[in-house]
Amino acid sequence: MDYFSAPPLLGDFINYIETIKGKSAKTAEEYFLDLRTFYRFCGMRFKLTDEKVFNNIDINSFSEDFLQRIKLQDLHSFISFVDRIKKNNNKTKARKVASLRSFFKYLYHVINAIEKNPAENLESPKIEARHPIHLTLDDAKKLLDSIEGRYATRDFAIIMTFLNCGMRLSELVGIDISSIKDDTLTVVGKGNKERTVYLNDSVNEAINNYLLERPDPADENDDALFLSSRKKRISPKAIQHLLRKHLLNAGLVDEKYSPHKLRHTAATLMYQHGNVDIRVLQEILGHESVSTTQIYTHINDERLKKAVEKNPLSGFTKKEEKINK
Repeated sequence: MDYFSAPPLLGDFINYIETIKGKSAKTAEEYFLDLRTFYRFCGMRFKLTDEKVFNNIDINSFSEDFLQRIKLQDLHSFISFVDRIKKNNNKTKARKVASLRSFFKYLYHVINAIEKNPAENLESPKIEARHPIHLTLDDAKKLLDSIEGRYATRDFAIIMTFLNCGMRLSELVGIDISSIKDDTLTVVGKGNKERTVYLNDSVNEAINNYLLERPDPADENDDALFLSSRKKRISPKAIQHLLRKHLLNAGLVDEKYSPHKLRHTAATLMYQHGNVDIRVLQEILGHESVSTTQIYTHINDERLKKAVEKNPLSGFTKKEEKINK
């Protein structure tokens, strides 16, 4: 997205988070869209525009001087607006809060463009923690056993990599042959951060079998590991399609399953069956915060319950005559 046409302070901020802070293009775009909505809201709140249709408000049509006037109450009003009018859920509102905090922190601390940071005490909506949806070990095996068809070797390698390495869809799509060194490969994750992914024997074997059948790619896709039927780097959409096909073939016909659910499956199986430490799992998944990884600890809930039940005092009851005294 071209940010050069954005209002100066907003455009400078987006360039800052992308080039200085190393945020990904996707994150930068999300921040821009959140803040464009905020600018439009302020245009109406402070009567800076005559435009009545919200999405038609040109944020370049008024001065950015209004940013000096922003108070915490204005930010609360904006979050209320996207909640009631735009019907944003708590997760989306939380992202908008993060965008506002980051923007005003930049204006106040980095370039000293405002006299006070109105977002300093802006609270984020509470997001209910949900247990990640994942395949059971038996279902994962069933899925792998069901893979067949013209591109079975490629698809098996893709799904095997997902289930063993816990990559994001974008990371798997972006794998280059040159990034694979023996039993490791380098991927670019969120925020353009590189990390090393270790390949076990099953993944190595699956990838090597695929490489024996991999077609000659189109020139510009020489280094892409996984190729589409058109001999170009496979797209996220193509992987989503092939996964749905093989899930259906395996009898796992639930719309809740997706490439990201295979990532959840890998993490859950490693934690449940591999006794992997939560900090190690954090590194494997490329999570910035361990709190993100802690959603996978839910799989031990049943073990905890059984452990408590095995306590030698679990069957102890007070003698009735003493209770009635």
